[in-house]
Amino acid sequence: MKVLIVEDEAPAFRRLEKILLEIDQSIEILEVLDSVEDTVKWVKNHEQPNLALFDIQISDGISFQIFDQVEIKCPVIFTTAFDEYLLKAFKVNSIDYLLKPIKKEDLEGALEKYRNLRVNFSQNGIDMSALLSQISLTETTYKSRFLVKQGDKMLAIRTDDIVCFQSKHGVVHINTKNEKTYLSDFTLDDLINQLDPRLFYRANRQFIVNADYISMVHKHFKGKLLIELIHFSDEQILVSSEKATSLKQWLDQ
Repeated sequence: MKVLIVEDEAPAFRRLEKILLEIDQSIEILEVLDSVEDTVKWVKNHEQPNLALFDIQISDGISFQIFDQVEIKCPVIFTTAFDEYLLKAFKVNSIDYLLKPIKKEDLEGALEKYRNLRVNFSQNGIDMSALLSQISLTETTYKSRFLVKQGDKMLAIRTDDIVCFQSKHGVVHINTKNEKTYLSDFTLDDLINQLDPRLFYRANRQFIVNADYISMVHKHFKGKLLIELIHFSDEQILVSSEKATSLKQWLDQ
């Protein structure tokens, strides 16, 4: 079985790879891609795989945008952290969906479903219309506030007031426009699925930044970019050369 993986988080990919090979050592992972742009280019220039695993939120958008630009003829298993009510809509059109973190038994069940269906699976492409019509529903799932502890009290922080999220020594810090810092119980992986992707961008493993507080983006060494934030200048926020294009596209939307 030849498999294409679209996933922008290295730990998530490594977990998928490990579980896939535990299930079936004959599985061949053709490529791992982390963006809509790279996936579209790859599909245009390669024979399609037997099966694809698509994360829903990737570095430069949502994976459903891939279907707008190229014809995907293979079955797709979606991986996601979306709420249950939205997953029901996805299930109608995909082979299966898997909640992160991926469990071996769930992926094994999805592969078994694929094997059972592949004989009758249409080679005329996937009808994504119902999925695409549901994308607007994600708007209602984005968090507008975060409840944080402040001593013995609880404080609600508006998402619009958050300059960036920073992972530091294993703890996520919420940095606000009034230059206050609060601790969050969420990981950055959790947060990126709860935040509006038009406003928040995962710059690297340490930072998620808010577009409204980016004052400048500078060219850095070896194709990297340096983000300068209003109200937050304590540390450098570097974007790798691999993600530089997706950052520019995100800022130019």
